[in-house]
Amino acid sequence: MQQAGGGVAVIPTAPEVIRNRDAHYPYRPDSYFHYLTGFDEPEAVLVLIAGDTPRSILFCREKDEEREIWDGYRWGPPAACEHFGFDEAHPVAEFDLRLTDLLGDQPTVFFAMGQDAGWDRRLIDTLGRVREKVRTGIAAPGAIQDIHSVLDEMRLVKDAHEQDIMRRAARISADAHARAMRATAPGRFEYEIEAELLHAFRRAGAQAPAYASIVASGPNACVLHYVSNDRRMQAGDLLLIDAGCELDGYASDITRTFPVSGRFNGPQRDVYSLVLDAQRAAAEATRAGVPWNAPHDAAVAVLAQGLVDLGLLSGSVDAVIENGDYRRFYMHRTGHWLGRDVHDAGDYKQRGDWRPLEAGMMLTIEPGCYIRPADDVPEAFWHIGVRIEDDALVTDSGCELISADAPKAIDDIEALMRDARS
Repeated sequence: MQQAGGGVAVIPTAPEVIRNRDAHYPYRPDSYFHYLTGFDEPEAVLVLIAGDTPRSILFCREKDEEREIWDGYRWGPPAACEHFGFDEAHPVAEFDLRLTDLLGDQPTVFFAMGQDAGWDRRLIDTLGRVREKVRTGIAAPGAIQDIHSVLDEMRLVKDAHEQDIMRRAARISADAHARAMRATAPGRFEYEIEAELLHAFRRAGAQAPAYASIVASGPNACVLHYVSNDRRMQAGDLLLIDAGCELDGYASDITRTFPVSGRFNGPQRDVYSLVLDAQRAAAEATRAGVPWNAPHDAAVAVLAQGLVDLGLLSGSVDAVIENGDYRRFYMHRTGHWLGRDVHDAGDYKQRGDWRPLEAGMMLTIEPGCYIRPADDVPEAFWHIGVRIEDDALVTDSGCELISADAPKAIDDIEALMRDARS
């Protein structure tokens, strides 16, 4: 962010959001703000000053004994400054006045314009006040630069501390998936299994699910973002669970698919084995230096061949890929960045080309196959929806699947479910 002549970055945290009437949604700080501060209270703003004498300044709520009785502990500026290591901290009520002074004679403001209309107006009003001082010899910033584009590049490569948190998050989520497998049986509702996941997340110290858990049985497994989780599971169904916890601000994201009755039937086994082979191929293609799209291409090659072999598609494999026929059964990408957001920050292309992977990047590897009823599809394959997803840390020589503890081999899944019922 620092450049010749300096600049000022303004990064507000997320606001509190009303769920209904007097009830709020559980508070979560803005990912960019928390990445830079570790501070998790609402009504806070970080200001960074670049140049010869760089400074970090936090604006936050003051101590308030009355409000703390109702809402809990507040750091207050002096304690927040000392505990979190800022150069300065001030009451958030002073933010607008102080920012007017801080922006004087600075060449650039780094700010995420277009993200929040209220904050856009607030910054524009502040710049207007700075411009009113022109006759006193104070110049207003001449440029506004997107702070998110700068921070996205920083967030893409995880340091050792971030990697450790994400490994722990993945272990918690892997244990939760195993617990869900043990609890699954015909006649239970999807939401009962969701409850097992949430119990495992919170019991192990995770603060929340990283996203709305998908617990999709039978035909629901062919709905990519199904979240109702209210169907009663039946013998012969597959259950697709896409769920992960958030730990200390970092997400995990795991998908496993398994038979409600504890044993795959023939077509389910065939499709599951195909998706598992595709995931292995994608993982083998994931390493530093290869283009972002290499894992996806590897997965598609395996899936296309398998769909032809199973008789679900016709023609040559090359034609199935070139024409996009495979997208009838596999319509999404093979992964996404993972970090503080489950679909994490960062561009996938640079100057029009897929960016090369670098050691320390974290991504998901998640091929799938979703077969809906159709006249040209054998009925034995109807409602088979399979996705297998792991969290992968890119290394120089390959990748580390940090969520590998969640069972995914057919024999391991069936043995786990059999033992849970014995």
